[in-house]
Amino acid sequence: MKIDAMKLAIAAAMTTAVVWTVCSALVAFLPGSMMGLSGHMVHADLAATSWALTWTGYIAGLVIWSLSAAATGWLIATFYNWQVR
Repeated sequence: MKIDAMKLAIAAAMTTAVVWTVCSALVAFLPGSMMGLSGHMVHADLAATSWALTWTGYIAGLVIWSLSAAATGWLIATFYNWQVR
């Protein structure tokens, strides 16, 4: 079965955009809880740090992460299709 690389790329970008937006909203509304969660995720004590969430940072992250996910999804589908030939 062949995977449509462009459709997978778009789906990956859209999913990443939703996840990025939810994550950013959680940071904006629950900064302390999210800092604690982030610290647990990277095995670090982040109590002395703070978030620097701005609209510019949100948009830049949204674009960069979504494009990165799209490229990764496209590459995965391309390699998969190459393997199943």
